[in-house]
Amino acid sequence: MTQVLDVVIAGLLLGGLYALIAMGLSLQYGVARVLNVSHGEFIMLGGMTTWMLYNGFGINPLIAVAICGPGAFILGFILHRTMFKRLLAMSASPGIFEGNSMLASFGLLFIIQNIAFMIWGPEIRGYSYLAFPVDLAGALFGANRLVTLGFAIAIGLAFYTFLARTRMGKAIRAAAQDPMTAGLLGVDINLVLALCFGFGAAMASIAGVLISISYPVNATMGLEYTIIAIIVVVLGGLGSIPGSFIGGFILGIVGSIVTSIEPGLSLVAYYVIFMLLLLVKPTGILGR
Repeated sequence: MTQVLDVVIAGLLLGGLYALIAMGLSLQYGVARVLNVSHGEFIMLGGMTTWMLYNGFGINPLIAVAICGPGAFILGFILHRTMFKRLLAMSASPGIFEGNSMLASFGLLFIIQNIAFMIWGPEIRGYSYLAFPVDLAGALFGANRLVTLGFAIAIGLAFYTFLARTRMGKAIRAAAQDPMTAGLLGVDINLVLALCFGFGAAMASIAGVLISISYPVNATMGLEYTIIAIIVVVLGGLGSIPGSFIGGFILGIVGSIVTSIEPGLSLVAYYVIFMLLLLVKPTGILGR
């Protein structure tokens, strides 16, 4: 019984991070229509920056959330208002824009990754923060991982409340459903798309901060998390924030179960889920 509880709780801890990562990509692709394959590099930037702030300046990693999140938002907002907005204006159709923006984000991936190599090098970095164990019904978990789960859930719920209750949140949801009609009704589509890309970058960076609290980080970690984010977005339903939240926890539990059996097969299991979804239910859990 303790072993089952251990696997389930470990899956929830991992799922909280996956949910936060996927919510960011869901905004960027589900609303802004940018399949941002450099999404994981913003996660890497958050993690590596937190390591640098903690080891170099003694800044608490939880305070680093308030530094890395807004910084990534500003970077993402500027990127969309310059590069992706121009690509959208030059593209003859939404399909052409999606292809062009994906290619542009590939270039962004290599630019960010190489800058990270120049600053931090390829070494694996880590630090010890809240590393003492906590007993949960006989299963032991690091306090840092529990704090990570709490922050991930709180941020996810806060952002969902923002989308559901505020005027800007309703404008974002309208743009996701029908950007042309939303524009005719007075929504500043270009601003909304840039905000979505910025929010997606901010969530990725915050997820990177939380990952660095519990796991080692390095300059090449981004691509694996991008793949996981894409799988979770498809699992939850394209453009569905609640779907991404639910999908993240499902994938986290699946990954925990597979890891308890054979640690090297967790990413393989994710790919199998991804292919089955495309064949059986490509709209995902909450997609339409």
